[in-house]
Formats: sequence, structure tokens, C-alpha cells
Amino acid sequence: MDWKKIGKAILFPHIAIMIILLPIATVFLVFSMVYLGTESISAIISYVLAAYTLTVWCFKIPYLIRFFKSIKNENKYVRRWLEDTHMRTNITMYGSLLWNVAYSVMQLGLGFIHSTFWFYSLAGYYLCLGLLRFYLVRHTTKYKPGDEMKMELIHYRTCGWVFLVLNLALTLMIFFMVYWNRTFEHHEITTITLAAYTFTTFAFAIINAVKYRKYNSPVLSAGKAVSLAAGAVSILTLESTMLTTFGDGTMDLTSRRIMLGATGGVISVFIIVMAIYMIAQSSKQLKELEKAEDKPNG
Repeated sequence: MDWKKIGKAILFPHIAIMIILLPIATVFLVFSMVYLGTESISAIISYVLAAYTLTVWCFKIPYLIRFFKSIKNENKYVRRWLEDTHMRTNITMYGSLLWNVAYSVMQLGLGFIHSTFWFYSLAGYYLCLGLLRFYLVRHTTKYKPGDEMKMELIHYRTCGWVFLVLNLALTLMIFFMVYWNRTFEHHEITTITLAAYTFTTFAFAIINAVKYRKYNSPVLSAGKAVSLAAGAVSILTLESTMLTTFGDGTMDLTSRRIMLGATGGVISVFIIVMAIYMIAQSSKQLKELEKAEDKPNG
């Protein structure tokens, strides 16, 4: 018996096996955490399987790095994606727009199912963000980032003003949510999935907001500001859902209202500060551009 081959097969299984293991280990682990006790045999097996899956994927990291580097250097489509900022921007913006519309439709559907003001208002809020994205993507389709700076700054400032108006509606939504105690209980696995999605989306929105500053494009920055606003409201919805799903009746109504009200207040202030910054920065840069344009005529 060749133990070396057996050990290699166990520590470095075929990539197809690793891909199959990943969802199986994840689902099994979540199922064990939610439904099984920590000392049951099935739970122990799920922990071992998850640890094994994580280990073999870690061993594969050097290979994956080499693989993606080779794709980056050899594949013409990947090279074009990395080098063509205009194309990458358009695809990203259109993708965000479609996702925004789909999320708005989902909230509208939940509004019909639950017959509640909260989901209807969320659908309207995300629809407005979708219209903002459409307003921005019309510009990115015609022009490359940074080519029409004056027009981009006008778009950037317009988004700031729209955020201020939308924040008034958001404040009313938060008030009625807290006042009426509009919370909805979901399955634990659904809630965990929503939490993972929300935090991942918000983290990427922050990373991209910083990353796209290097392009010196107010329109791209405005698009990332829309993502931040959407992510912030998703956090409020997630908090409400988690308080209901995992609360077990231990938190009274007053405490829940305080928590939701505090989070809603922070989100509202965050959007106001972001909107004021956008308006102030764009107005300042527009004045500088106008002065630079007037100089040759002076």
C-alpha cells in the first residue's frame, strides 16, 4: 500500500471533489449549528468535514494564485477586462442597476404578501436608488471616466441633493418601523444567509468607494455612494429581522425600539453627511473649473 499516494490524495484531492465538498460542508455545518446539539455524532462529523474542507482549500491557495495569474496573463478577455476601464465600469454599473431593480421588485412582492407599509416603502426607496443608478449609467455609457469632468460633477451634486430628499422619506420609514414595531421572523438559516450577504455587500461597497477614487471620476464615486446607501438600509432591515428571529422573547419592546431607533438614526446621519459632502465637494470643484475656464478670456 502506497501511503504517500494515499496521503497526497487526501490532502490534495481533485479540484472537482473540492468544489463538491464546499457547499456540502457549509450546509451540513449550518444545519448542525441550528438543529443538532454540539455533542451529537452528526455535529462532530460536520465539524470535522468543515475543518477538512477548509484545510484542503488552504493547501490549494498557491496553486490557485498561479492559476489566476496565468489566466490574467494569457486570456485576452481577462486582459481586456482588466485594461478597459470604460467597459468594466459599464458592466459593473449595469449589473448594479439590474440587481437594484430586482431587489426593489422583491421588496414589492413582500409588501403584497405581508400587506405592510414597511416593504412597500423599501420597494420605493430601492426603486429611487435604481433610478439614480440609471441616471449615472447613461453618462458612463457615453463617456469614459474623467472625460467630461464638469458634467460628472453636476451628476455627483445632483445625487447628493437626491440623497437629502430620500433621507427625509427614510427617516419617516424608520419612525413608522419603530413606532409600529414592524419586524418579521424568518428561518434561522435564511437570516444567517441574509446577514452574510448584507455584510459582504456593505464591505465591498466600502472597498469599492475607496478603490474607485483613483479614477478621479465623480460619477463612479456617486455610483459607489448609492451602493453604500443601499447597504446601510439593508443593515437596518437585517437588524430588525435578527432581533425577531434570535430574540427568543428576551428583549422587551422598549429595548427593541431603542436599538432600532439608534441604528436608524446613525444610518440617517451617515446618509446626510455623505450627501452634504457630495454637494460641497462638487460645488467647490465646479467653481474651480469655471474659474479655470474664465482665465484665458481675462
